[in-house]
Amino acid sequence: MLPTTSLFLLFAVGIAANTVVIRQGPVSLPLARHINATGPNDLVQKDRARAKNLVANIQAIAGRASPGTVVSVGVTNVGVTYEVSVGVGNPQPIVNTLVIDTGSSITWLGAGKPYVKTKSSMQTSNNVFQQYGSRSGAEFYGTEFIDTVTIAPGLVIPSQSIGVASKLVGFEGLSFDGILGIGPVDLTLGALSPAVKSTIPTIVDNLFSQGTITSNIFSVSFEPTTTTSPVKNGELTFGGTDQSKYTGNITYIPITATSPSNEYWGIDQSIRYGTSTTILTKTAGIVDTGTLVTLIATDAFNRYRAATGAVLDSTTGLLRITPAQYSNLKSLFFTTGGTTFELTPNAQIWPRTLNEFIHGTSQYIYLIIGDIGAPSGRGFDFVNGYTFLERFYAVFDTAQHRVGLATTAFTTATSN
Repeated sequence: MLPTTSLFLLFAVGIAANTVVIRQGPVSLPLARHINATGPNDLVQKDRARAKNLVANIQAIAGRASPGTVVSVGVTNVGVTYEVSVGVGNPQPIVNTLVIDTGSSITWLGAGKPYVKTKSSMQTSNNVFQQYGSRSGAEFYGTEFIDTVTIAPGLVIPSQSIGVASKLVGFEGLSFDGILGIGPVDLTLGALSPAVKSTIPTIVDNLFSQGTITSNIFSVSFEPTTTTSPVKNGELTFGGTDQSKYTGNITYIPITATSPSNEYWGIDQSIRYGTSTTILTKTAGIVDTGTLVTLIATDAFNRYRAATGAVLDSTTGLLRITPAQYSNLKSLFFTTGGTTFELTPNAQIWPRTLNEFIHGTSQYIYLIIGDIGAPSGRGFDFVNGYTFLERFYAVFDTAQHRVGLATTAFTTATSN
């Protein structure tokens, strides 16, 4: 998170609760993207800091043994957030705007407005403390409550654990009220005190266990867009998939066995540029909605930069190429689960109509492949972020420990 004095580019995705589509089993919520640029923003630097914090979080969990131990969780990059309107309480739910984050697993609120107790609110004996990375300095201190959470009509959890903030550091000046964590449940280990050895079921876990959804699955769909106006450009589906949002078949990839990626939505993958240039041999990384660009290990990044002829732009932190280089840009091929997914040349560039919002130059062409900040071989060698997910449908399957990917109508779009 950024302190109040920092300026940032914010992508906010809101949920229109009254347009919920309920089918047999899955429940789908439309997502709308809003752009709010307020100042300079090094997108890659923030994504890189998030990746570093995600790795540090697993190290903290492994060594966590007593109450009060710092819990470092990679919070959603403030450069790109997806917000859902969630009602908390009963009989009159109070609407809170929560950031959807696949890289953390605790739901908490109290950042934007105070928690309001209702008849359904029940305080437990536990405190909650999480530190969202020492680099950003964001910290959450709070108390655990059990309360009714309403995500949409027909999507109600009568007894959900939530953290209620008593002190926040580093969350000032942001638009949301808290975080809705939908990462793997083991990421919650040690977040409570004194119940330091307990985990906290996520929203999706509880929807499944109480029978509201028939499968412990959620799926996300995003579409590339070049407009600065609010636009519905995505969908979040609980309990299954929406066949209208993808083409062909879904390739399911088992969660990698390699640590620390296996603690997240981690997969094994290789990356090739063009027909024969290896960028990254088969290795472990994650799929993450909270990272804006696609990050790859430093040695892989250097190979990609050499292959494209790109130079590093000091203003945006992104790689930059000329129009002539763009004409010769080749596709990137991501091979995972026995299927190869093509990230086309157009999908590798930042939308040119939005250059001003990253304080770039209008005629420049920027690439959305970034340096993760560490060499390959450490078990966390790539992050397929939001710009990747704009081109591919993603399924997060807790029950079968796997991630699904599929092409969409926008995989080969040329809108950027």
